[in-house]
Amino acid sequence: MDAEHFEPSRLGTKAHWDSVYRREVANFEETGDEGEVWFGEDSVEKMVDWALENVPASSDPRVLEIGSGNGALLFALREAGYAAPRLSGIDYSPDAVKLARSVARARRDGDEEIAFHVCDFLSERPPPLPGQQRDAPGGWDLLLDKGTYDAISLGEKDGSGGSPVAAYPSRTSSLLKERGYLLITCKAAIRSRSLSLADRRSAACNFTEEELKASFVGPETNFRFHSRVKYPSISFGGKTGSVYTTVAFKKISEQA
Repeated sequence: MDAEHFEPSRLGTKAHWDSVYRREVANFEETGDEGEVWFGEDSVEKMVDWALENVPASSDPRVLEIGSGNGALLFALREAGYAAPRLSGIDYSPDAVKLARSVARARRDGDEEIAFHVCDFLSERPPPLPGQQRDAPGGWDLLLDKGTYDAISLGEKDGSGGSPVAAYPSRTSSLLKERGYLLITCKAAIRSRSLSLADRRSAACNFTEEELKASFVGPETNFRFHSRVKYPSISFGGKTGSVYTTVAFKKISEQA
């Protein structure tokens, strides 16, 4: 299903995520609970493993996570050997950024050097890391997304019926260096006519690998499909598939 055809949901609203992270900040301050790891620890581990193989820490990459939440993925990268001053996370919820910064300070061990900023990815350019020019295009080696594309796909449509997610692929491409990578994890979709109406609605913002390719690969983005991350298969509604879809796209030169 094309992301533009998804029905808007509260999961696509800033108010929802502000409420979620306001509650998680309060929980952290009271109990030290770092908050939910979106899509679970397994997805974090698999994304880190992919990064280690394809954009190794030894290459000293600049890494940006879009929709960084409590910072779990960036903390895992730092633990895997990536330089904290080269890691940055953005989120449009101020309390998500407050939570990530608080967790980083509590963890220490260098995590406090990871940059976390309030930034609406679709309308603002991420703040630069040291040595980057703020408005210069293509300053990042690796962009990470774990669930943010899903949430944006459920945002309110504009007056002409367009979804905010339509701007996402070209936006990510504009931030990447040539030969840079976008690694994106979404809830996977298992398409089946035998699913009940309730089940189809619960899977409303899920994506197959082919749907992600259709949205991201093309001359407008200069993205090419690079690789996929494998997850265990499950059976659901007479179909077999995975819980998550993780796909990597590589930005190529315009002449390629």
